[in-house]
Amino acid sequence: MGIFNKLYSLGIRLKGNTEYLSYGRDVVSDFIKEYTRSLGLQKIKVLDIGCGSGDDLIRVSDVSGAECDLYGIEFYEPYCLRCRERGIDVSSVDIEREALPYEEAFFDVIIINQVIEHLKEIFFVFSEISRIIKPNGMVVVGVPNLAAWHDRLAVLLGEQPTCLKTLGPHVRGFTVPSFRKFIECDGYFKLSEFKGSGFYPFPAVCSRLFSRLFPSLSTAIFFDVRRTEKSGTFIEVLNSRFFETNFYDGTRG
Repeated sequence: MGIFNKLYSLGIRLKGNTEYLSYGRDVVSDFIKEYTRSLGLQKIKVLDIGCGSGDDLIRVSDVSGAECDLYGIEFYEPYCLRCRERGIDVSSVDIEREALPYEEAFFDVIIINQVIEHLKEIFFVFSEISRIIKPNGMVVVGVPNLAAWHDRLAVLLGEQPTCLKTLGPHVRGFTVPSFRKFIECDGYFKLSEFKGSGFYPFPAVCSRLFSRLFPSLSTAIFFDVRRTEKSGTFIEVLNSRFFETNFYDGTRG
């Protein structure tokens, strides 16, 4: 067994049951709580894209300090059923090919947590987000951190980063600088703040401390993004550039 495999096996044993920290539910809800309180919002519409069974939405409703109308996008039917039981208005949409079923400037807050690393068509997805979020509305984005300290070590040892395994579900990797460059491109969004959550392979108490001290080295990174007042949608970022791949722009079948 090579040195990386030995370290990887040791890390799995050490981290215990800390995977939940990578979802950053406290970070997501804290972002939204601060947003609603800073603007004095009494009622908000919140959408979670890839909402699962609705845990992020329920937490936001509990702690935001505002009355929340909860909406979700989810494809897995058992999760859809659970969301409906919890009072969430959930729709099933292929977010890489279908327009989201909402009017322009409909939502105050949109969550997309641990989703975009699975997607090729991020230009189309963020174009739809830019269409349905209100001007100055908040988009909370959570992704695995390609530059987490343990993945830096993996690359140093000549191995694939663990958050972007070749034999795995993730097709994109993000760092803080790369996401900022993407999301602020052409001025449709502005990155307001970022935080980290999780710090493999340390136990939960240490992980929380280290992710606060060194967020850019955390297992997962979370972004408070605001929609600017620029007209149009994010798809223009794609339409004004040439990429050597067939990204979907919302017009092709």
